Amino acid sequence: MTSTRPTAEAAGTSGPARRPAAGPAVALLVLVALAALIPLFGPRPALDGTGEASAPGVGGIALLRTVLFAALCVPAGELFVARLARRAPGAPSRAAPRSWAPYAAAAGFVAALGLASVVATGNLLPHHLSDMDVGGLYGTRDGRLALLEVNAFAVAGLCALSRRPAAQVWPLTAIAVAEALRAHPPAEQHPLIGSGLTLVHVTCAALWAGGLPHVLRMLRAWGAAEAGAALLGRYARVAAVLFAAITATGVGSTLRRMPSGTVLDQLTSTSYGRALLAKLLLVAAVAVLTLLARLRLRRSADRLGAGVPARGEVAALGLVVAASGLLTALPLPIRWS
Repeated sequence: MTSTRPTAEAAGTSGPARRPAAGPAVALLVLVALAALIPLFGPRPALDGTGEASAPGVGGIALLRTVLFAALCVPAGELFVARLARRAPGAPSRAAPRSWAPYAAAAGFVAALGLASVVATGNLLPHHLSDMDVGGLYGTRDGRLALLEVNAFAVAGLCALSRRPAAQVWPLTAIAVAEALRAHPPAEQHPLIGSGLTLVHVTCAALWAGGLPHVLRMLRAWGAAEAGAALLGRYARVAAVLFAAITATGVGSTLRRMPSGTVLDQLTSTSYGRALLAKLLLVAAVAVLTLLARLRLRRSADRLGAGVPARGEVAALGLVVAASGLLTALPLPIRWS
């Protein structure tokens, strides 16, 4: 099998082989850093001029939710891509990158524990242990859901370290269900419909955002153009379906919270709408990068060249996850009749 990487002989005998440019790696690190800062600095400009009050600690809560969402995406994406890889023709049986699932479970456990402490303090950031009513978590719906997420991340971590990492699917499903129920309290009109839309949205987003980084890691581990291109093509086809489901459920959820006649106004006049608009712009950027990768996958002689726009897509998806964390921490939009 011919290697796709240039060697010293191919580059010429007069000098060593060229090292890959550091620009893309630096850009990726910058984008990841920006994704981490969005929840911290996002609430202030989103709330500016809207007349809405900012809840104490909204930046910290947004950061915790960003970490929780990312911790859900990583293992879900690994399980999803592992299933696709088993069906890819010519895929190496043992060449797989090291799993990030245990680290993601640990980060998710810490984030879920932090969010549970917020719920135990009456949705405020605790300053002392005496501020928290841990026993009271069992007496409220939000408290029980917060405890469910803490326990589910702990179980997911144990499953990731076990001989059957595929068992993570059950605690990960429990986390997705808990997030869907948390987002739609019983006082809301038709909460089960909203929870169903959110569950599909969260599940598809986790598979999409968590799957692509693992696909790129698999391509690097395999080093085989044929199997790697087949895996990237399989992921691209499924990702198109996931994107359609994310778009449909996102539009449905938006129309439930913002009636069609008020959407354009609330996108600029409310903090929730502004954060939602920023997320939509980021998703649009991801869609463009996805299309570029798909076109390159079809037309280019080097089909693995589609990984170049895909790396930009990974960075943009990180920003989408950060925007989602901010969105869940902001006050819900006004339901105008």
